Amino acid sequence: MATKPFWETKTLAQMDVTEWESLCDGCGLCCLIRFEDELTGTITPTRVACRLFDANGCRCTSYGDRRRHVPDCIKLTPHNIDSLPWMPMSCAYRRLHENKPLPHWHPLVTGDPDSVHAAGISVRGQTISEASLDDPDDALAFAAPDLLLDRGEG
Repeated sequence: MATKPFWETKTLAQMDVTEWESLCDGCGLCCLIRFEDELTGTITPTRVACRLFDANGCRCTSYGDRRRHVPDCIKLTPHNIDSLPWMPMSCAYRRLHENKPLPHWHPLVTGDPDSVHAAGISVRGQTISEASLDDPDDALAFAAPDLLLDRGEG
């Protein structure tokens, strides 16, 4: 009898650190600068990534120490997912929180860490660093509302 994978048998809160971290598919969408309209709550993502984001590897260059360098970086937990409406629909953390399965292209499903890139879900090679901007508000010039649309989460 085949054993079900941990993400099908455990809640997010029950996962250990290794399991939790393995849910990240490496898409890079959560590392993008976003703007929220204070009146409407509309969130506009941009193609500008955090200065710690490695645009080729789609990972944080200082993940363990990121909050020291970027104090407003949000640490995702099982308890704050509901309060983060900007989380991509394709995000494994969000999907599991909403009792949805991991998408067919997720690296835990395929066994291939590049499957997220091959499926066209990631922002690999599509971003610029916030460090290259003169003013943080200049990021709005790189607005990319399409990033909130279906990115193959099915």
